[in-house]
Amino acid sequence: MTDYSDVVLVEDNYHDIEMIKDALNDTGEKISIWIFRDGADAAQFFFNPESSFRSNNTQPPGLILLDLKIPKISGLELLKRLKSDEKTKNIPVVIFTSSNEASDRRAGYQYGANSYLVKPLDADIFSDHIRKIINYWIIMNQNAT
Repeated sequence: MTDYSDVVLVEDNYHDIEMIKDALNDTGEKISIWIFRDGADAAQFFFNPESSFRSNNTQPPGLILLDLKIPKISGLELLKRLKSDEKTKNIPVVIFTSSNEASDRRAGYQYGANSYLVKPLDADIFSDHIRKIINYWIIMNQNAT
């Protein structure tokens, strides 16, 4: 496993959060998860100068799992901000959303998403996707930071 063991999850659906947490536990890796239920809370964490992320010079998370349809600040707006900021631009962002709209996919990649996955409806496939995401982005991938 890499030095990065933190995953930031930006997701407002309680059921999806629980399924993602279960799948992360199933990987057997030691992964800390930060959960934000809306874009404003995630933005506060990443961009407020007094947040623990900004003020402690901590390692960036190894991955951000981002839903697009979140309250307060949309996933696409948060993505634009993340990819335009020097401290967060190299953090891999995987959009994991229910939207299969071509316009959302195009915008996601245009704003710098590293991957775009549509949430499967089947719970087993959903969990398998999360395990594969973690295997690639946390275990196999070599981050720039």
